[in-house]
Amino acid sequence: MEDSRIIELYWERSEQAIAETAAKYGSYCYAIAINVLHNKEDAGECVNDTYLGAWDSMPPQRPSVLSAFLGKITRNLSLKRWRDAHVQKRGGQLPVVLEELEECISGKLSVEEQIEAKLLSEWVNDFVAQLAEEERKVFVCRYWYLDPVDAIALRFGFTKSKVKSMLMRTRGKLRTCLEEHGVTV
Repeated sequence: MEDSRIIELYWERSEQAIAETAAKYGSYCYAIAINVLHNKEDAGECVNDTYLGAWDSMPPQRPSVLSAFLGKITRNLSLKRWRDAHVQKRGGQLPVVLEELEECISGKLSVEEQIEAKLLSEWVNDFVAQLAEEERKVFVCRYWYLDPVDAIALRFGFTKSKVKSMLMRTRGKLRTCLEEHGVTV
């Protein structure tokens, strides 16, 4: 079913919207959740919560790209669940992945810096959009979908070493780009 029709079903408050969403995007949402949580039960719950989140959001929202809309809901729910489960524990893959980006972007913003967060987001989006396609896909797989380096290497037919090198070079380019905009870490 076309995404526009699925969105219409949400607007019509038809429960078929959830069934159609699950059929078309269930695996996609599950892949995002499992990469964050590494737990089948929690990932499944986050996917179900994604459908509820979509139901609660439409209307009033009418997403232009349904997959991105659902992916963002899934990712945010999964990250929240992961944080809640690890409040007093350290470890797991997530901190490692996010620590790789800390050298470019700090997660601890003052009130004043939060005002500039929108600009920072635009700069990062522009940076990612200007990357070569292969480099962009590897970067997004790692830092949006939180895919392990092994999985990225397998997906693109690269060695793990090549993926790590690509990511390191791309982080360096991102750091340089942000420094040109006056962002320092």
